[in-house]
Amino acid sequence: MLTDIEIAQNTKLTNIEEIAKSIGLSEDDLDLYGKYKAKITLKKLRELQSAPKKGKLILVTAITPTPAGEGKSTMSIALADGIRKIGKKSCLALREPSLGPCFGIKGGACGGGYAQVVPMEDINLHFTGDIHAISIANNLIAALIDNHIQQGNQLNIDPRTITWKRCIDLNDRALRKIVIGLGGRTEGIPREDGFNISVASEIMAIICLSRTISELKTRLDNIIIAKNYNKEPVLLKDLKVSGAVAALLKDTIRPNLVQTLEKTPAFIHGGPFANIAHGCNSINATECALALGDYVVTEAGFAADLGAEKFLDIKARIAGLHPSAVMVVATIRALKMHGGVSKDDMKISNVEALKKGFLNLKTHVENLGKFKVPVVICINQFSTDTEEEIQALNAECKSINTPVVLCTGHGKGGEGSIELAKKVCEVCDSETSQYQQLYPLEMPLEEKIRTVAKEIYRAKDVSFSDTAKKKLAEYTAMGYGNLPICVAKTQYSFSHDKKLIGAPKDFIFPIQDVRLYSGAGFVVPLAGDIMTMPGLPKVPAACNIDVDDDGVITGLF
Repeated sequence: MLTDIEIAQNTKLTNIEEIAKSIGLSEDDLDLYGKYKAKITLKKLRELQSAPKKGKLILVTAITPTPAGEGKSTMSIALADGIRKIGKKSCLALREPSLGPCFGIKGGACGGGYAQVVPMEDINLHFTGDIHAISIANNLIAALIDNHIQQGNQLNIDPRTITWKRCIDLNDRALRKIVIGLGGRTEGIPREDGFNISVASEIMAIICLSRTISELKTRLDNIIIAKNYNKEPVLLKDLKVSGAVAALLKDTIRPNLVQTLEKTPAFIHGGPFANIAHGCNSINATECALALGDYVVTEAGFAADLGAEKFLDIKARIAGLHPSAVMVVATIRALKMHGGVSKDDMKISNVEALKKGFLNLKTHVENLGKFKVPVVICINQFSTDTEEEIQALNAECKSINTPVVLCTGHGKGGEGSIELAKKVCEVCDSETSQYQQLYPLEMPLEEKIRTVAKEIYRAKDVSFSDTAKKKLAEYTAMGYGNLPICVAKTQYSFSHDKKLIGAPKDFIFPIQDVRLYSGAGFVVPLAGDIMTMPGLPKVPAACNIDVDDDGVITGLF
């Protein structure tokens, strides 16, 4: 049985100019990064931004993650390939992988089996340098802040209040909390600092929400980096360096074009942290795909309670997107785990556990109904799924009046996704979507948080720490009360407690702190300890990765 990377390496790729030509792009519309990767030129990007958006947008999300895995990216790619198989023009718009998970525990983000985007080694590693550029831009800001203080501190910045951290695109727990400026007067001002992983940088979120370089510079200007000794906010524009930072990002704002194993065009661009930020690919990539494809498949990070909610309440609102359908990915084995089955026993047929775990899927489907977008359930099928379990799942889905389709895209690619593609396109073409957001921007910040917690997480109520209440009042007084919220919580439960699997309800949802992403344009309430710099596991994935004298990589997944 071939591994994912072996399947990808055994596939003959098509030159990216041919992939581009299939959706109406010429060689002049591309800047090539070798034979199989390209960026859209700024000129063409502007044309596509103003072009009619003929594509119908399909958002892919999932049930609450389990150690068994759900295969959301794989099913997204399989669906796009399946749509091509039934004679319709599809495009993908997905996120870029971070090096942290690639060398850590999760692995890459290029799909799996016979539903992958390629060249998977390049995409999973350095790709076109977007995340590296974001890291350098982020760290330029950090260096300029410390230099400003060293050179006289005309802005009267209080070093104790600096919120801007450095970043690196690796999992490195030793960098979470550090002390800088040691060694004497010429080495800077000693202070506590720390690193985030690059995909948690506010610049990553800004790149994904900015259409133009002008908008990028405006959002950069609006970043709050610290307070002065009078307790007033200090913005990046006060340092007068946004132009220099944007210069490092002039190519990063442009979407990347690659292909699937079956030659479906794929825009892979941006990858903000799905906890601390909104966890979606860039607006620019999505708009390019909508201008060039008839059906556009995109995804949001983690499960529907985090990823889909943020896509629908933040990204779609900001970009003016109107999703035609939402596809929720689940596996029978994961549903059984939500029903209490251990990972060791998930291959054993257990209808009762399946029915119990179905409540997790049902709750996600009910939540999505509040956004008035039709839902299709996609079951990523495994060989261990029994006929009895499949029949039971079909009956449960019928009870909530939601179509369900089994998909074997992992093993068969587009051929295994034909029925799924037919059903999703049928739902899109029915034009029943009446997409709406969950809350209006005019709603007070506390009420927005309470609305999401009650309506999506099924909490009884929300408790706010004194710190959180103080910051929410402060942000409102500063004029940020009309921003959307981007809740940071565990992805492993509807609640704040990762141990509460299934579909917990009637709990008190605790907001311990709040952060302001004034450049990206949202407020982040924190429920629990959210790690913006992950650590490596006992045996990192890096231990299995190698490369030979011909440059052929092995062990990457």
